[in-house]
Amino acid sequence: MNKRLLLIDTDPGVDDAMAIQFALGLPQFDVRALTTVFGNVAVELATTNALRLLHLAGRADIPVAQGAAHPLAGAFDGGAPFVHGDDGQGNTGYPPAPMQAVAQPAAELLSEVIGLHPGQVTLVALGPLTNLAHALRLRPSLVHEVAEVVVMGGNAFCAGNATPAAEANVLSDPDAADVVLGAGWPLTLFGLDVTQQVNMPGAVLDELARLTGPLSAYVGQMVPFYRRFCERVRQIDGIYVHDATPLAYLIAPELFHFVHHPVRVDTSAGIGRGKTWPAPGDPAQLQRPALRPWLGRPNVKIAIGVQGSALVSRLREELLKSNL
Repeated sequence: MNKRLLLIDTDPGVDDAMAIQFALGLPQFDVRALTTVFGNVAVELATTNALRLLHLAGRADIPVAQGAAHPLAGAFDGGAPFVHGDDGQGNTGYPPAPMQAVAQPAAELLSEVIGLHPGQVTLVALGPLTNLAHALRLRPSLVHEVAEVVVMGGNAFCAGNATPAAEANVLSDPDAADVVLGAGWPLTLFGLDVTQQVNMPGAVLDELARLTGPLSAYVGQMVPFYRRFCERVRQIDGIYVHDATPLAYLIAPELFHFVHHPVRVDTSAGIGRGKTWPAPGDPAQLQRPALRPWLGRPNVKIAIGVQGSALVSRLREELLKSNL
């Protein structure tokens, strides 16, 4: 089997942990590195959590590089302890792993891994896009060397979740998101348009919580905190599977429907900050004065539809099978 090489940029985060569990358990994937970024938690805690996830999976061979502690402009806003717990892992209170991050900054490791395997690495971004923006400045040729960039973020055609206008990952660093979405590399965007169609119900979560593998049991213990938030605030049974959705696309693209548009991100200080704005994909329309901010921007492949129940079934099947 020809495995897909993955580099995962992450801010764990309960749903990040489930996504990493999924990625490590699939034989189709070869995870080459994790890079961490501020977002759900401070970057130091994100790194601690990433190392623990790999340790519990028995994957100390995968390097972890710590990345950006704050957005390109401004300060870290404190994360989302009300969603993920004070430790970002559902207040599970597990000790740190007996491993350390590499000395190399995330942007450097990201650039190096992709450069060593041109055309082969899929870059999966599950948090704010700051590390990717730094890597593009460090190595502009990445846009031609990466196989694909898949991003969990944005809300092209729907309301936000962090504010009425914006999705949380993009709101954390709108300037970086605008750079990354305009870079011209092959990029597929999985925003709230689809991830809020992927609802893993409580019965499935209860089944997964009975898994006994070290990583699976750990994730099973952290999910209830996130589940309570989703059920109380989002008024759903179970959870939205935000971060595992782009990984599921890599093995089951037929479950998704896409459109192609250039995208800008609102970087203003107003109430629209962080909104991802697609423009018409027709270049002729972009000549209109009102649409000139999108002129010259590349099309982004935007997921707008998904067979949510089929995707949840696939996730369930793979997680039960791997039981890491």
